[in-house]
Amino acid sequence: DFVAGGACPSKATIPGKTVIVTGANTGIGKQTALELARRGGNVILACRDMEKCEAAAREIRGETLNHRVNARHLDLASLRSIREFAAKVAEEEEHVHILINNAAVMRCPHWTTEDGFEMQLGVNYLGHFLLTNLLLDKLKASAPSRIINVSSLAHVAGHIDFEDLNWEKRKYDTKAAYCQSKLAIVLSTKELSRRLQGTGVTVNALHPGVARTELGRHTGMHSSAFSSFTLGPIFWLLVKSPQLAAQPSVYLAVAEELEGVSGKYFDVLKEKAPAPEAEDEEAAKRLWAESARLVGLEMSHGSTERGQPLPE
Repeated sequence: DFVAGGACPSKATIPGKTVIVTGANTGIGKQTALELARRGGNVILACRDMEKCEAAAREIRGETLNHRVNARHLDLASLRSIREFAAKVAEEEEHVHILINNAAVMRCPHWTTEDGFEMQLGVNYLGHFLLTNLLLDKLKASAPSRIINVSSLAHVAGHIDFEDLNWEKRKYDTKAAYCQSKLAIVLSTKELSRRLQGTGVTVNALHPGVARTELGRHTGMHSSAFSSFTLGPIFWLLVKSPQLAAQPSVYLAVAEELEGVSGKYFDVLKEKAPAPEAEDEEAAKRLWAESARLVGLEMSHGSTERGQPLPE
């Protein structure tokens, strides 16, 4: 725990505040939702697997005795699902004070989303990009409000390939694709912060630390007897429990001293400079424009609801 950076230093509570946590049925997301429910939030768990999501919501309600904990369906690998989720939130929730973009896939094979995006970019970055933009009106109306983007230290090894964001031309490299998705999160956090100046909505990115979660299922850590039996125990000693890894998200969500802090990157509980490529304002603007095009954002305010693939 000492190595891991410790618990959230803020004791602030959030009674009556509405929080959305994506990927909240397991790991860091579930612990984040639990902690924010314990602090009095009205918490929405947004997950793809509704059975696991309902079970997590029940468990959190039981443990915190907070009955304002609900499960909602959200598949970040589907733009249609994201639009449906956002529309439901807009209709049913009076406010959204805190949005935690936590869900992720890591080092998966070369899969694509239903809209044809490379899976790690699609889920970790583009899906959350669309979700955040669709919820902005609600977040602005609920200001002061906060957006928290869970990135990773892996962003420092990332590079945005604007000519081939979705790995259609190059040989697929699952690790490089993961690092690109996490860099995209930090870059777009900077651009969104610029766009939100004066609205009372802040946005920050964070590295939660390395945790024992299901996220590592594709990393090959468990694929050989050597890594399972020899490296395994050492690895478990050096990584955090999901509960500790959730502390940075909780801190960014509740800490009174972070009121008004925006566009920053936090390494666990401390603000740090991200990788140089994550500070490139021109790249951030270019990524924003390209992302908006890919997810069909200009359509989102019109009446045309489309589930069709986007034109090239």
